[in-house]
Amino acid sequence: MSRARRFATLNHLALEQKTDMNETLTITNFAQHVASGTPLVAITTDNEQRSTQLIQNAARAIKGMEMPKVWSCTEGFAGVDDSLDPIKAVRWALAQQGHAIYIFVDMHWYWNDNPQLQRLLIDFAQQRSATRRSLVFLAPKMVVPEPLRNYFVQLRHPLPNGNELSAYLEAGRAKDPFLDQLLQQDDALRKMVIAAQGLDLLRLERALRMARTTKGDNLDDVVDALHLDKKQALQQSGIIEFIENDLRPDQVGGMENLKHWMARREKAFGTIELSQGENLPSGVLLMGISGCGKSLFVKAIASRWSLPLLRLDMATIYGGSHGSPERSLHQACQLAEAMSPCVLWIDEIESGISEQGFKSGGGSASRVLGYFLTWMQEKKSPVFVAATANAIETLPAEVLRKGRFDEIFYIALPGLEERKEIFRIHLHKQGLDEQSFDPDTLAHSSKGFSGAEIEQAVASAKFEALAEQRPMTAKDLMEAIGKTVPISVTMAEQIKKIEAWAFKRAVPASSQNER
Repeated sequence: MSRARRFATLNHLALEQKTDMNETLTITNFAQHVASGTPLVAITTDNEQRSTQLIQNAARAIKGMEMPKVWSCTEGFAGVDDSLDPIKAVRWALAQQGHAIYIFVDMHWYWNDNPQLQRLLIDFAQQRSATRRSLVFLAPKMVVPEPLRNYFVQLRHPLPNGNELSAYLEAGRAKDPFLDQLLQQDDALRKMVIAAQGLDLLRLERALRMARTTKGDNLDDVVDALHLDKKQALQQSGIIEFIENDLRPDQVGGMENLKHWMARREKAFGTIELSQGENLPSGVLLMGISGCGKSLFVKAIASRWSLPLLRLDMATIYGGSHGSPERSLHQACQLAEAMSPCVLWIDEIESGISEQGFKSGGGSASRVLGYFLTWMQEKKSPVFVAATANAIETLPAEVLRKGRFDEIFYIALPGLEERKEIFRIHLHKQGLDEQSFDPDTLAHSSKGFSGAEIEQAVASAKFEALAEQRPMTAKDLMEAIGKTVPISVTMAEQIKKIEAWAFKRAVPASSQNER
């Protein structure tokens, strides 16, 4: 495929993805649609009550507009006889006079195989009228029947942003002494808003009720309760995983250039500001040899900047459980933005976005690539994307160019000084006195070892000592090292290939030192 044709295809795919994304529901744009006479509106929402309240607020801003009337399959229209039947309910709404909004919360259960209902809506959409009447349909997963799609404006009511969460908490403190007591603590409102990002108001209220009965008035405990509810919400979505991250930055050995990159941004913008999502970088791409700490450093980034860590598995995107791959990726990115500020960890990104997938021509991999490029370029929410890759040479050039990621780092096998530090870290984690071992000897003996292989050598030596019911010695560790065939031997040709690609294409994560 020629370069010009390739970019044309990507632009087309990006445009296709943009048109597929529903417009975000706000008071202003909803009022504009109704005021301009839009007859049919479909809204995707996870909270009917919240969306209904927004529609009511918009109606108040429209001159001469009555308050909206709500229909459900169990109640019909309040005060209207014989309105439980969906066709009769629509007929009644269409027979009314004056400017009005009618909200249907259950109609998506009835309209797919109902030609009479579809014809009623099509005729209403096609007629010209001096009155402004709008029928509004709400559903968690709005799928408008094919014959009706050209007549509908489709909107999406996203999860509440920081301003809405802040206003909700401030409004609630007047009638909730528990919440008022919490918010009197230092910086409590900011901490609770950040912890609640990605929760719907219903989930936030439920989490606060649970905290009220089980956690007391300790702010940190309440924040932990919000994080737990957020984790449960992500587990229910099934697309993104919330990672419990108790890693400390000092538990990562080596990678001085990568740590320096983070420190420079902390100095420029402030650690607290970064944790709040202010001036948060777009992200980094970590490439290199398996077992050298790519995933570990992603956790260290989230820990150092006090950001929640979300993991996206590209296998889930292509699994089909959540619709087409491009729609699944779109939903995952929406969730990440709703949870922002956060770190979105895309593990082994090349398994879902690759040169080979693009060359397959017009397949789902091409559409996933098109959406991912558009999102990385245009996302407004503070989502730090930390992607890891083993075979970076398979990624398309469009993913690697500046602007998608702030920097591309190559993580090589640890050098001599880095191996010393890694041994110290893992000996300490095993509860051993690192002073009893000679780090110079260990580092020289483990040349060519990855960080994961050093960790396993320490664990194996500890196991052998425990099996013989005695303290672990340096001899145990040297024997474990001697029995290990490192990846630098078993995959020597592949490592040379990776290093050749990374030379002058990526920034070394570690300072150059003796290997």
